[in-house]
Amino acid sequence: MKKIAILLLVFTSVISHAQQAENIIIITTDGLRWQELFKGMDSSIANNRKFNQGDSTYIFKKYWSDDVKERREKLMPFMWSVVASKGQLYGNRNYNNKVNNANPHWFSYPGYSEIMTGYADPAINSNEYKPNPHVTVLEFLNQQPKLKGKIAAFGAWEAFDRILNEKRSGIPVASAYDKIGGNNPTAQQKLINDMLTDSYKPWHADECFDVFTQYEALEELKVNKPKVLYIAYGETDEWAHGAQYRSYLDAAHQVDAWIKQIWDFVQNDPQYKNKTALVFTTDHGRGDKIKAEWTSHGSTIQGASEIWFAAMGVGITGKGEIKTEGQFYQEQFAQTITKLLGYTFKANHPIAKEMAEVLK
Repeated sequence: MKKIAILLLVFTSVISHAQQAENIIIITTDGLRWQELFKGMDSSIANNRKFNQGDSTYIFKKYWSDDVKERREKLMPFMWSVVASKGQLYGNRNYNNKVNNANPHWFSYPGYSEIMTGYADPAINSNEYKPNPHVTVLEFLNQQPKLKGKIAAFGAWEAFDRILNEKRSGIPVASAYDKIGGNNPTAQQKLINDMLTDSYKPWHADECFDVFTQYEALEELKVNKPKVLYIAYGETDEWAHGAQYRSYLDAAHQVDAWIKQIWDFVQNDPQYKNKTALVFTTDHGRGDKIKAEWTSHGSTIQGASEIWFAAMGVGITGKGEIKTEGQFYQEQFAQTITKLLGYTFKANHPIAKEMAEVLK
């Protein structure tokens, strides 16, 4: 019996080790509401002249269906075909499955810091906050011998240099209009740099269009083969703040297409195929009860702490949309990411426990 028990223990250990991801891709899209993710286009917003950019016909033709499942599939087809069948999606409050910010502020820097550090520090209370004093999961992973120098981050918003504390961590962070490729850029990187310089800048130097972030990150996958990659899109939030629901929906639809592009590359590359996990989430929610507040977030906006979380790939069982009651918090994401890679995140600040349900 002892021999059988030992063999079972070894076998279980091997299976557990086999299920750990060798690589992970972390993706965020700023301020995308759970309402659109799980229910698709909101007709009451789309019908409002203040928000539809004078073209409700386009919005309804592209994104509307009377059936909620068809509606959300029209908006984010990859999420509701591949991720929903092979991964897990948390945060549909219609099933009382809840994901929330733990930080009390409900806007971007505190949200991204909570995602990356596993700590909802109330002192981080401004988007202009100084370089993050806390160690991020990316910095921790970069300290591991097998991962050191194989981590990269790309974000549309200039604040990611501070959120990820690029200077202290030593992790290359390309944010907003940062040039990529160093002194020896590839032809594609040089083209991206030239286009960044010449592009229209509606948000000035603060944020670039997401298309640049996507192409920078994809080139990084092809050229440098990082084992940990972070991609942060921003247009979903920018268009929402501008009360442009059509562009907000289009941005979410495009992010979904880009995730498919990244996953297709991953599953056709020997280093990544069947060795990679992908997680996808947002930094904060938006208003809902008063429809005019869908454009806003922050601690004064009801519902702005309501977020969501999705994961798929190695180490993640295909449970689909989670329809059981539960309460999860953004601060749990960092340890979940680390556990997927077979590590335990440790730092000189509190770190919330992982979402154990994701790893079962």
